[in-house]
Amino acid sequence: MRRRILNPYTEIEGYNCFGCSPNNVNGLQMGFFEDDEYIISEWLPKSYFQGYNNVLHGGIQAALMDEIASWCVQIKLKTAGVTSKMETKFKKPVYCNKGKITLKALLTKTRINFAEIHVELFDGDGELCSESDVINFMYSIEIARKRFYYPDYDSFF
Repeated sequence: MRRRILNPYTEIEGYNCFGCSPNNVNGLQMGFFEDDEYIISEWLPKSYFQGYNNVLHGGIQAALMDEIASWCVQIKLKTAGVTSKMETKFKKPVYCNKGKITLKALLTKTRINFAEIHVELFDGDGELCSESDVINFMYSIEIARKRFYYPDYDSFF
């Protein structure tokens, strides 16, 4: 079942996340859905995020995958975390003029305070272009609320 994830952080004064703030005009402005075990984002590349002519910059691809991995932790594990390690494989160029790209994040493993998330990035034609294995350090819910403003879980839906 696919359901839209709301961004409760928009209520926080000064919130301007590069990855997910809808009000950051220079940011990625990502939105998310939950679809069974996956967190999904559909994102339309803008030409100013390119590296080579018409090719989405690899750093932007990594930022997209890092951001969705964080949201995977927030939704699937109901806490906040930070990226500890990220291994990215760039398989094919992502062209900016092929329409929306799709990112899929899947929680693959948890151990002690770490979460492992596998993220895939597909271009507008549905081709797998890059993927990342992300390890996030997870905080206790108390620290997540205090330091990272993690809200009540229900506010995401």
